[in-house]
Amino acid sequence: MWFHEMASQRSFPEDDFRIYYVLAECADHYDPCPVNEAEENQPHFQGVTGLRNLGNTCYMNAILQCLCSISPLVEYFLSGKYINSLQKDCSEVATAFAYVMTDMWLGDSDCVSPEIFRSALGNLYPVFMKKTQQDAQEFLIYVLNELHEALKKYHWRKSYEKKSTPRCCRRMIANESSIITRLFEGQLSYSIICLKCENCTYKNEVFTVISLPIPSEYECSLQDCLQCFFQQDTLTWNNRIHCSFCETKQETAVRAAISKAPKTIVFHLKRFDILGTMKRKLRTDIHYPLTNLDLTPYICPIFRKHSKYNLCAVVNHFGDLDGGHYTAFCKNSVTQAWYSFDDTRVSEIPDTSVQTAAAYLLFYSCQPFSIPRQKCKS
Repeated sequence: MWFHEMASQRSFPEDDFRIYYVLAECADHYDPCPVNEAEENQPHFQGVTGLRNLGNTCYMNAILQCLCSISPLVEYFLSGKYINSLQKDCSEVATAFAYVMTDMWLGDSDCVSPEIFRSALGNLYPVFMKKTQQDAQEFLIYVLNELHEALKKYHWRKSYEKKSTPRCCRRMIANESSIITRLFEGQLSYSIICLKCENCTYKNEVFTVISLPIPSEYECSLQDCLQCFFQQDTLTWNNRIHCSFCETKQETAVRAAISKAPKTIVFHLKRFDILGTMKRKLRTDIHYPLTNLDLTPYICPIFRKHSKYNLCAVVNHFGDLDGGHYTAFCKNSVTQAWYSFDDTRVSEIPDTSVQTAAAYLLFYSCQPFSIPRQKCKS
């Protein structure tokens, strides 16, 4: 869907998922859940569960915590709706994701092991089986792509053709949709204007994550980043675009706008800057709102149905490019409180602590989350 195919695929034996709880118990030696007397007396809320670190897997834990705080996605898996959509040839990742989510929301443990999920995804992408740090944003795209592939359904629609075209000759176009596209998929529309003949063309691009440039080294706002991304760019010299009217490459003005705003929009703050052999991390303190993020200026006027967004999760990165550590802040739909997730360590935090200079990924939702409903027992 959004990512090119990688690595060879191998299907799991039928009983691989039956050993899930055995795998979870075997992972204890990686990062056992510390329990003290004070924690034992604290109530355990649904969705407030730590994840064991399996060896530099904090990037995976942070992403899983954020995804498991998005109520419509949680409800889709807890209710069992996902089972009817599973593609037989690529169901392992989605099934493993459902197991982990069920443990995090319906289990009674303070922390669980995501070993079965890592094994399922690592079977397709071996890099995730290595005990090396990976980029959380790239991992998120892989996960969303695999969940979509496992849960997609095809919807057929007629293509736009002349009325004179016989009905029997009209083409049908297949659209893929899934819970992932319904929640995370948006569309950017680029207006491309030739600066010589002023001919304007449009190009659409589907996205699940928007990577935002950071315009300052010290301090800026999320709105500053958005304005930088959506401002008009002029393409010159080697970046010129071929104009079909001029029949040659011309200097071009390009501007992006959101033509389809997703229900959950994810912003990737481009903190890692690589220029040739030089690497650096931008430690800019970016101020982002917890409520009422207004995307109106960046959404095409006819598509401004939902333009105000509330923050629901944050992935933080501490350290440098070649190392570091990931954590997550997530708002729980049951308690309506914010929690800090640092592998097995979980703690409630005040709203004022959600703003941090370590923010790397921001998850915003245009709709308030309700408590996920689980499958009714007969």
